[in-house]
Amino acid sequence: MARRAPYLSSRLQGLGTSIFAEMSALAERTGAINLGQGFPDTDGPAEVLEAAIAAIRSGQNQYPPGLGILPLREAIAAHQQRFWGLTYDPATEILVTAGATEAIAASILALCDTGDEVLTFEPTFDSYPAAAALAGARLRVVPVDDVAAAAAAVTPRTRLLLLNSPHNPTGKVFSRDELAALAELCVEHDLLAVTDEVYEHLVYDGAHLPLATFPGMRERTVTVSSAGKTFSVTGWKIGWACAPAPLLEAVRTAKQHLTYVNGAPFQPAVAVGLALGDDYFDGLRDSLRAKRDLLCNGLEAAGLTVLRPAATYFATVDLRPLGEDDGLAFCRALPERCGVVAIPSG
Repeated sequence: MARRAPYLSSRLQGLGTSIFAEMSALAERTGAINLGQGFPDTDGPAEVLEAAIAAIRSGQNQYPPGLGILPLREAIAAHQQRFWGLTYDPATEILVTAGATEAIAASILALCDTGDEVLTFEPTFDSYPAAAALAGARLRVVPVDDVAAAAAAVTPRTRLLLLNSPHNPTGKVFSRDELAALAELCVEHDLLAVTDEVYEHLVYDGAHLPLATFPGMRERTVTVSSAGKTFSVTGWKIGWACAPAPLLEAVRTAKQHLTYVNGAPFQPAVAVGLALGDDYFDGLRDSLRAKRDLLCNGLEAAGLTVLRPAATYFATVDLRPLGEDDGLAFCRALPERCGVVAIPSG
């Protein structure tokens, strides 16, 4: 039984230090190569970095507007239209957040009451259970490879679907048929949807399709993404939520009591990034696809069973052929054994 943390509220018991923080600390302590944290080992495009420097030097260092600066909201709107054919009003339907994590947390806090259920797929990113717990909601999970199970998991208390596609950590990209089925489920049961799409430009096989583009979904979906993965600036923590004005107003109400605003000089820089040409976005995808293949081919050559991801930074390895059945214990021992840090996903 897990040790009870003193002083911590009952709803947050069991949600201590995240596995990512634990493994990153282990990498730092042992000097191991950290393959467990979701960030790149290169900086973002020079024009984006220079735009942040210029913003700092020009005095853009105080509180930005609560929704985010208008040029960034306009750039997000243009990005959504350019890549996904989704139209949003920068004045009322876009909110800049402290990364996608805050956008998701603010959405769940704003849209769920105590006792509501949030339907999602496992393995889940570790902030999802925490966000549900903070809202007093219950997370209901189904396997990421079994979309049909989602319908059976809906109850009268189910409030929203939390969908992560491309999926962290499996790299699964939900297909058109799977997304259509989930859209029909949301419409049938009058569910809201929050979609975590931070890996939207890191798709190597197949295509990313936002859930909000499906019939009946734009009016009930909060679409979340961020600059961190797309521009290799994860430390900037600039994310956004796009939604119909009434939904976005609810999310903004919760968000303003979390960070209120953040990242003033980084916001104009992200606007520059979102306007980059197709060659940047294509080059990012192609470069990371080559790195995926290099890593997966190497792991397979070493005799490991690899679940080759269709997207994201992560490759999942099945440890069972090695006689291992405890992923956490294996990952905790790996730095001393091999000088590498990984993350257990289940």
